[in-house]
Amino acid sequence: MKYRKVGRTGLNVSVLSLGSWLTYGNTTDSETATAVIHAAYAAGINSFDTANVYARGEAEKVVGQALAAYPRESYVLATKAFWPMGEGVNDKGLSRKHVFEQVHASLRRLGTDYVDIFYCHRFDPQTPIYETLRTIDDLIRQGKILYAGVSEWTATQITEALGLADKYLLDRIVVNQPAYNMLSRYIEDEVVPTCEKHGLSQIVFSPLAQGMLTGKYQKDQPAPHGSRASDPRTAPFVERYFTEANFAKVEKLKTLAGELSLPLSNLSLAWVLAQPNITSAIIGASRPEQVLENVKAADVRLSQDVVEEIEDILDGE
Repeated sequence: MKYRKVGRTGLNVSVLSLGSWLTYGNTTDSETATAVIHAAYAAGINSFDTANVYARGEAEKVVGQALAAYPRESYVLATKAFWPMGEGVNDKGLSRKHVFEQVHASLRRLGTDYVDIFYCHRFDPQTPIYETLRTIDDLIRQGKILYAGVSEWTATQITEALGLADKYLLDRIVVNQPAYNMLSRYIEDEVVPTCEKHGLSQIVFSPLAQGMLTGKYQKDQPAPHGSRASDPRTAPFVERYFTEANFAKVEKLKTLAGELSLPLSNLSLAWVLAQPNITSAIIGASRPEQVLENVKAADVRLSQDVVEEIEDILDGE
């Protein structure tokens, strides 16, 4: 396993992280989820990502219980808040009240005294950015949070947050968590240059496009049994990638991966890790074998010729 710094901090995380969205506490039973987490840790993954809203807190419980087997200092744990966690008018967003309450609720579910990274799970136009940053800064000073991040914020929103933090001497956000893969590259135009300029890095989710970039899905064919696209609870997140253009690109990428004697998943992950400003890619797994297959991507080095060939495929219509 390889490790990289998060932004300009001294924090080291594995280039592959293990996530828990759509799986733990939801489609994957706790015993299997625990086995996956243990396999990831044994393979050198030290970065584990979850959120309060994943299975309404159940994912945090599973992750916390599984990681309790290891010394707390040996792994990096991230969680998030923004999405509704109840029916009340204050049970969502990034207000001081909601962030304060949800951080403490997450700590209880995770069974730990602090989280390494706390993300604002989305931008909240209803709450002043200063209010959110002030709350996170207070929690950092209390030792409940070590580093702050955002997820799916625009370059403009990130820049405004950094300006306010500097103006009021608050702890800065140090990492962004966007969706990023060969088929979804919106961060390249503005977000990545902004983050590079200000010392943030990316820990990205959906690096395999919810399984599309494993090659398991075929055009006009039923989704494989047990896959995310075969489960009504998770199918919408995968099917957004089911376009004519994407299926054509995946077929060409599969051919290239075969020529390189690589699984398409390894090629896809290696491509993400080779892009500028990327610290880590968050993989999802419902079986230990998937983790063991994906971690091989950490050692894959793509030649410039291969990178250019990939670009030609992705630029094609």
